[in-house]
Amino acid sequence: MTLSITSPAFHHGGAIPAKHTCDGSDVSPPLAWTAGPPGTESFALVVDDPDAPDPAAPKTVWVHWLLYNLPPDTRGLSEAVASLPPGTCEGRNDWRRTGYGGPCPPIGRHRYCHKLYALDTVLPDLGRPTQAKLEQAMRGHVLAEAVLMGTYQRQRG
Repeated sequence: MTLSITSPAFHHGGAIPAKHTCDGSDVSPPLAWTAGPPGTESFALVVDDPDAPDPAAPKTVWVHWLLYNLPPDTRGLSEAVASLPPGTCEGRNDWRRTGYGGPCPPIGRHRYCHKLYALDTVLPDLGRPTQAKLEQAMRGHVLAEAVLMGTYQRQRG
């Protein structure tokens, strides 16, 4: 069984619509995924930009959204999700807040990776973890992983 993640808003490798960015409403895109493999107890979702600040000379990975302890029967998130599934916890993005922060690249076309992890456990309450702290807690518990990558470049007038 292969885990997969998709969005009706954009295809893998395609452009993310402006409504999901700082140039639009900055709302989270709709996401859908398949069931995890046997033994899946929870999911984690990490959305990051490995091209920050400049795709020609990336220096950091910018974190846009962190969710963990999504229930194992969850099969996606609606657009502009306002209410997360019960038990879901949020991490801190690189704007030092929880919640979704859409693409807003300062220069060039960036890649945005929506990484879904099927875990064999429900993680303890980590407070509002950073990506590094969440990944450390997930270590040894990842049963499967899927990535949906979209791109975005700001239109300058």
